[in-house]
Amino acid sequence: MRMKLNKPSQLALVAAASLLVATMLTACETLTVDFVFVTSAQAAGTNNYGEVDVFEINSESGAMRQIPTSPFPSGGRKPVAEALSSDNTNLYVVNQDDNTIVQFVIGNDGKVYPQNTTNTPGIFPMAVAINGTNLFVVDTYQPLPTCSNAVPCSGAIGVFPISVPSGSTLSSEPLSPTPIANGNLNYWPLNLPSKPNDVIVPTAINVVKSGSFVYVSAYDSSVTPTVGYVFGFAISSGSLTPLNGGVPFSAGTHPSGMASDASSSYLYVTDSANSNVLGYSVAASGALASLAGSPYQAGGAPSSVAVDPTYAFAYVANAQDSSVTEYSISNGELTAIGTMSTGLQPVAVGIDPSTNHFLYTVNFLGSSVNGNISGFEMDTSTGALLVSKSSPYKSNALPTAVVAIPHNGTGAGITK
Repeated sequence: MRMKLNKPSQLALVAAASLLVATMLTACETLTVDFVFVTSAQAAGTNNYGEVDVFEINSESGAMRQIPTSPFPSGGRKPVAEALSSDNTNLYVVNQDDNTIVQFVIGNDGKVYPQNTTNTPGIFPMAVAINGTNLFVVDTYQPLPTCSNAVPCSGAIGVFPISVPSGSTLSSEPLSPTPIANGNLNYWPLNLPSKPNDVIVPTAINVVKSGSFVYVSAYDSSVTPTVGYVFGFAISSGSLTPLNGGVPFSAGTHPSGMASDASSSYLYVTDSANSNVLGYSVAASGALASLAGSPYQAGGAPSSVAVDPTYAFAYVANAQDSSVTEYSISNGELTAIGTMSTGLQPVAVGIDPSTNHFLYTVNFLGSSVNGNISGFEMDTSTGALLVSKSSPYKSNALPTAVVAIPHNGTGAGITK
């Protein structure tokens, strides 16, 4: 038997159904707390460009899913690093094989739109960081005619200003095509004053939140075993002044990743060769001093470190163990509190910028076909991690880096 409804009942039912659908859509549309950008080095398309996967994070479960039309071409071959403008309106992607930095404007729906391409000062860029209106890029080799993979030379750091005229915004201004000059050079070489001919290989970069100092981790490849260092520079109007008379600070054997805390008081460097984390205090002069108990044990071949800006915890991705080590922080000192498994070979780790309690690792060999992202939710009291719903999340092959922005900067999502 088929039930029949009169006209007023039909209208009431339609109205109720519409209200329910609208309520459900509104709830769904306001659950996005962050947009996460993951570069993948696997060549795709006719230009053999890499790709940028864009994910959104659910504020209740921490689950990640790619937004419609993701992925986006990276604008060059083999993207290996990325950074965000200080107002979260621009994404800068470093394409290593093309020696380029591509600027993307970020839409309010997380989609990215390529704007400008700039060549780096040196050869094979591998790391990038931004503070205010300066972009810092680290090249594997200085731009010397003798430098190549066959005949390597030391790396370098370059600085590009992001010009922002009065009344304008970062989103409307391209990266300057000309790096800041260092005398007759347009970069600062990473050389050992005591061994100027040794080949110094850079591995990571970090600008402290205060914007006063930038640090580059590296190792001396001309000796066996290798010797690790952190080169420090004071920043003034984009120009760099080497700290400690140009003599780098000691940093284990093979530094691999680097991060600083929100107060700009502490710097942490992973050492992949010794499977540990080196901790330093940062003096007012920028000088580094080892923290008590440093180095701190990590998993096998740690590759990346992240420090939570709100809660006193740090997390290290271990490439060899396919794990992430959890630490509590007290006066800068690290105490291990646990370990969680990740996908295969995590190479980067990030923390969501809205709530600061969702964590994700980028896994270079996530599966036999694709990379993937491992998602976790942090217990803000203990620092312990729980696996997020439906983790891991598929990315394109060979993911290399990760950054994230708040959705509308509120930590609570916005209605699209």
